[in-house]
Amino acid sequence: MKNLQKIYLLLVLISGAISLPGLRAADQSAAQFQAMLDSYYADSVALFPIDAAINGDSDPRFEDVWPDDATAEYRAKVEAMCDRYLGALAKYDRSTLPPGDQLSYDVLKWRLSLLKEGTTQIFYLLPVNQFTGNTLMFAQFGSGTYLHPFNTARDYRNFLSRARGFSSWVDSAIANMRAGIAKRVVQPRILMERVLPQLEPLMSEDPAKNLFYGPLAKLPADLSADEKTKLDAEYRDGIRTIIIPAYSRLHQFIKDEYLPRCRVTAGIGALPGGAEAYAYSIRLNTTTDMTADEIHALGLREVARIRGEMEKVRDQIGFKGTLPEFLKFVATDPQFRPYKTEEAVLDGFRAIESRVMAAVPRFFAHTPRTKFEIRATEKFRVATAAHEYSAGAADGSRPGIFYVPVVTPESYSSVKMEDLFLHEAIPGHHFQISLTLENMALPKFRRHDANNAYVEGWALYCESMGKELGMFSDPLQYFGRLYYDMHRAVRLVVDTGIHAKGWSREQALQYAEEQEGSSPTRQTEIAEMERYMAWPGQALGYKIGQLKIRELRTLAEKQLGEKFDIRAFHDEVLMEGALPLAVLETRIKAWIASQARK
Repeated sequence: MKNLQKIYLLLVLISGAISLPGLRAADQSAAQFQAMLDSYYADSVALFPIDAAINGDSDPRFEDVWPDDATAEYRAKVEAMCDRYLGALAKYDRSTLPPGDQLSYDVLKWRLSLLKEGTTQIFYLLPVNQFTGNTLMFAQFGSGTYLHPFNTARDYRNFLSRARGFSSWVDSAIANMRAGIAKRVVQPRILMERVLPQLEPLMSEDPAKNLFYGPLAKLPADLSADEKTKLDAEYRDGIRTIIIPAYSRLHQFIKDEYLPRCRVTAGIGALPGGAEAYAYSIRLNTTTDMTADEIHALGLREVARIRGEMEKVRDQIGFKGTLPEFLKFVATDPQFRPYKTEEAVLDGFRAIESRVMAAVPRFFAHTPRTKFEIRATEKFRVATAAHEYSAGAADGSRPGIFYVPVVTPESYSSVKMEDLFLHEAIPGHHFQISLTLENMALPKFRRHDANNAYVEGWALYCESMGKELGMFSDPLQYFGRLYYDMHRAVRLVVDTGIHAKGWSREQALQYAEEQEGSSPTRQTEIAEMERYMAWPGQALGYKIGQLKIRELRTLAEKQLGEKFDIRAFHDEVLMEGALPLAVLETRIKAWIASQARK
């Protein structure tokens, strides 16, 4: 039967309308449903090839493509794909599908509905910022140390082809920003002031300053001397005639035409269509129907709760001053900044990795096969970067990477390192993302799908497991955990404050510093606040996802008592991939009921 279903699946992909004698109607429907999911993923990869590369599933047909996703034609293609597959889903009675297919139905419907709605929002008029987007991603691809391979001569020529696509995108982005000027939909001036110095080294013709020349230092060893000379000249010419001019055009446009017309307000809510765009961002990033006011109130409650926990640690340590004074002490005292070199910071994280991994088997039945590395953030983006995780590839060709931004080692705080590692690395993003990518039983689109509330909620939940995993024996490291918990609670307040309540950048900074303290230079706090300005709503998923996962664990512990198995609970949360929170809640409650019956 299994072989017959595989044959049928291929036939469905070819014709879409074949009835196979001898195969039960339910099996035919299941095969058709799987074929539809596979077809969706193939169409999605064609539209989003860079996402596919990031997910470790780069299609050879698109390894030379950088899509111009800033055009109206592109948005129309995305909308048409969403309509096509929403229509395909509507042909199925969800209740008749097997449990796994019901999850796929729910996830795909949620994803397509939000993706379609996103094409109508104003974000296409704001294609460039200092924190995320094509200008930074393309540079990472071209550095020779990220996702685009530079192993063969074809790889180098593929990247030059991608460069031509990026150059087209730059022109479309400029056209959109000009349209944004006409519609009064522009970025905050401060963000574009941050963009200009990011672009300048990428415009440089000096190979020592421009990272795009990096791949030339490792031309394929199997090429002859003449072939290397030819490829070197061709690649240098591509940098000079395609890449540098593209970044130069964008830089000149922003400096001379766009920057003078940028706004002084911080939030997207100040723009025409901004309130609708922010409400959309909340739905996308929290997978809930919560309003900005509800999230703001939740943030204020969490801030008050965590502040009480911080005061307990201050008293435990015996610090005699107020909590703001204690925050300043932790932020400024030299004893909490012991590092002299970048490598020493990385070694500190490697020591934490060893300790965490020793405790992992007690809490996780499944651990990733994907390798894991700790690296310093690249110099060209370190000034505005945060700690982050870059997913590995399920085939083992690329490790999961925890990027650590070390601007100056002497100013790097040791207090928060255990908590950062739990979130960004193990068992946070590395476990969740890698286990999903490696789970070949999932439809391909779910292996490569994600939503912010689940992904970041899981990582923040992992922070709350620190003591169970052998971390936070030092009260100051536990204070670091509370600091980051406070940080995510403050995000609920300042993100909604900026984008829904008209807060200024300085007002949001002042509130955050009152709750979290500040570093002597404020550099980190400023970068964080400008991140929220650039990416409305993204910061909301962390806390809302964490609270939901912790709520479900508490429910399971209470209802199952001695039957509760933490390893099994984590399997239920992790092994079906990134589910919208309502879908996850339904799944966990069904699991609790099944465990109670055993």
